[in-house]
Amino acid sequence: QVQLVESGGGLVQAGGSLRLSCAASERTLSSYRMGWFRQAPGKEREFVAHISRGGASTYYADSVKGRFTISRDNAKNTLYLQMNSLEPRDTAVYYCAASTFYSVSRRVNDYDYWGQGTQVTVSS
Repeated sequence: QVQLVESGGGLVQAGGSLRLSCAASERTLSSYRMGWFRQAPGKEREFVAHISRGGASTYYADSVKGRFTISRDNAKNTLYLQMNSLEPRDTAVYYCAASTFYSVSRRVNDYDYWGQGTQVTVSS
């Protein structure tokens, strides 16, 4: 089983930045497309960003385009999410996930492995 552990969450003021990390137990991280999702209180889990196996292609939800950047370092078995210009609407638990799906996916059900989540809180 692939185990994923997120870190880097915390409390930040609006306009600030955070960098989330996701460490994987699997040495062959390049076998998986990776994604970030988030879930706010009372809402369903929401797609944030997706990255291809080699890291050359990235995809973002409209709500975070231009503010967030997804990246990966397969040699370090680590996924990242750089979050800039944070807004109160970004407040949520953020999850990293690994997918064996054949293509880009924004759907929770297309991801096979999930981390435990890390809390991001943005104050106004």
